[in-house]
Amino acid sequence: MKSTWFKDSVVYQIYPQSFQDSNHDGVGDLKGIQSRLDYLNKLGVDVVWLNPIYTSPNQDNGYDIADYRSIQSRYGSMDDFDELLADMHEHDLKLIMDLVVNHTSDQHHWFQESKKSKDNPYADYYIWRDPVDGHEPNNWGSFFSGPAWTYVPERGQYYLHLFADGQPDLNWENEKVREEVYDLMRFWLDKGVDGFRMDVINLISKPAGLPDAPQAPDAPYGNVEQAVANGPRVNEFLQEMNREVLSKYDIMTVGECAGTTPDEAMHYANLDDTELNMIFQFEHVNLSPNENPALTKWNDEPIDLVELKQVFSRWQTELDGKAWNSLYWNNHDQPRAVSRFGNDTPEYRELAAKMLGTILHMMQGTPYVYEGEELGMTNVHFKQLSDYEDLESINAYHQFVDEEQLVDSQTMLNYLEDRSRDNARTPMQWDDSTHAGFTDATPWYGVNPNYTDINAKAALADDESVFYYYQKLIQLRHDSELIRYGSYRLLDGDNPDVYAYEREYNGQKLVVLGNFTDQTLVYGAVEQTQGKLLIGNYDDDQGETLRPYEAKVYLVDAE
Repeated sequence: MKSTWFKDSVVYQIYPQSFQDSNHDGVGDLKGIQSRLDYLNKLGVDVVWLNPIYTSPNQDNGYDIADYRSIQSRYGSMDDFDELLADMHEHDLKLIMDLVVNHTSDQHHWFQESKKSKDNPYADYYIWRDPVDGHEPNNWGSFFSGPAWTYVPERGQYYLHLFADGQPDLNWENEKVREEVYDLMRFWLDKGVDGFRMDVINLISKPAGLPDAPQAPDAPYGNVEQAVANGPRVNEFLQEMNREVLSKYDIMTVGECAGTTPDEAMHYANLDDTELNMIFQFEHVNLSPNENPALTKWNDEPIDLVELKQVFSRWQTELDGKAWNSLYWNNHDQPRAVSRFGNDTPEYRELAAKMLGTILHMMQGTPYVYEGEELGMTNVHFKQLSDYEDLESINAYHQFVDEEQLVDSQTMLNYLEDRSRDNARTPMQWDDSTHAGFTDATPWYGVNPNYTDINAKAALADDESVFYYYQKLIQLRHDSELIRYGSYRLLDGDNPDVYAYEREYNGQKLVVLGNFTDQTLVYGAVEQTQGKLLIGNYDDDQGETLRPYEAKVYLVDAE
C-alpha cells in the first residue's frame, strides 16, 4: 500500500526571495532558509513547500523557468540546494518543490528553438497558430491582462501564453513534451525531494480547436479559465504522469486547480492514488468578486460568512471518504489571511489570526501555513501604484484605469490594497531591527512597516502569541485521529456571524466555534457541551458568550 503520510502532515510554504537573506544582497536564499530550520521545527510543521528556485528571468517571480535543472543564482547553487535538502531531512522535514510545467520562460532553450521555424525539433513543443483575418487566433485573454497570444515574425504565427508573454504554454499534446517533463521530475525526485506542488496543472490540456471563450459584455477578451480549466485530456495526462513517475516514489503531490468543483477534484485527488494526492481549489478565496464581471477578482468587499461556510462545507462533505482536501487561507498569490478574512487592527489582529487558524486546522485535510501566517502578518496596505511589484497587479491597474476606464484610480488602488499578491510577498518579519532581520542590505521589496510590532522574536518571547497558538493547533492535529480523519458536519449554517461545525470519529466528537465579528455575542444555537475545551483563544470559557473573534474547540463523547 502507498504511504499516506501526507494526510498526517502540516505544510509550511516558503517564498524564497522573501524568507531570509544570508549573503547580504537583499534577496532571500537557500542558506537563509537553512538557517531557519530550527524555527520550523519549533513550530512543529512536517513539510516545506518552496516556491520556484530554478533559473529564471523572473518576469513572474520565478514562475517563468528558463532551466528546470539549475538553481537561480541569487538563491545559491545546486550544492547549496543539496545541503539544504540533506539538512531538512536531518531536521525531520520533508521538501516539496514547485513544478511549473503548463508553461516555461520564453528564455528556455526549447522556446528559443521553437520560435525559429516550423520544422526544427522543438517546433511543436509550444502552441502555435496562424493569424485569423490578420489578428489573434481566438478571443482568449491572458490571466495577466491583454490577449493570450503574441505574434512571432520568424514563424509568422502566434504563440499561446495564458499568463505573461514571457510564459509560453507548453504543448502537452506532444508526447515528447510529456517525456521531457517526466524526465525533469525524476531529476529532482532522484535527488530525494519529497514531492511537488504543481502550478496551474489543470490548465495543461487545451480544448480541441481552441474555440472562443465566454466573453462578458464589457470585457475586451474571453474568460480563458472557463475555456481551458479541466480540459479534455488533463486526467489522462495526470494518470500517465502517475504511472511513469509519481507511483515510483513515496511522495506527496498537490495540484493547483482553479475553477475546479468537488466532482472534478474526486478525479484529481482520488483515494485510489491514480493521479494526485490533493488539489488547491479556489472557491473560498474567490468569494466577494466584483459585481462587474470584467473586473473579476478585483474588489474590496468583505467576505460573506454564510457563503464561506457553504464553500468549505461542500468540500468537506463531498470529498469525505472519496478524496483528500488541502486546507489554506493564504499563499503567495493571495492577500494575508487576517486582513482578508479577519481583522488586522492592533486591537483584534491576534485574536482574529488565532480564530482563523482554529477554524481551518480543525477540518479534514492537509493544512498549509504560509510564511508569517503563524505570526499574524498582515497586508502591507500600500497607497500608490509605484509601491507594487507584482505583474498581475500593475497590469490590472493599467487595464482597468488607464485603458478601459472601468474604475477610477483610487478605487483600483483600494482593490490592490485588499487583493494584490504583493501583500503576501513582503519580507518575513523576524525581529524589530532594520529591515525586520530579513537582511542587512536593501531588501528586494519593502518590509511591512508594522514589523516593529509583529515579528518572530517578539512572538517567541510571548507565551500567548499567535506562533504558540499555531504550535498547539499543529500538535493537536498530530495527536488526534479525530482531527485528521473525522467526518464533518456544518452547524447553524445560516448564521452570518458564527462558524460552527462538528467533527466525528470512532465515538468521539469535536465542536468547533468561531466568532467572525468584533462584537460580543450570546450564542446558544449550538448546545453547550460538557466536554473538554481543547483549545481557545481567550484565557477562560464564558459558555454561551462569544467574545470578539473568539474560537473554542470542545472534545465530547458522540451519542
